[in-house]
Amino acid sequence: MHAEMALRNEGMRVLLDNLGRVEAERFISLIIREPFDYTEWQKGLFNDISVKELSRLAMEEYTPA
Repeated sequence: MHAEMALRNEGMRVLLDNLGRVEAERFISLIIREPFDYTEWQKGLFNDISVKELSRLAMEEYTPA
């Protein structure tokens, strides 16, 4: 149960840091209100980007542990 609470807290922190309070609340309300299939959604997530470009973006975000 502790791990789930930590994950929720981290998720909220990420949303707030990146979207701000109003947009984070809007995002949460959209997810709750509309049926959302993450697997189907992510299938088309990177259709408009090449593998090379995706790799470059991932490397920019990578921070070794």
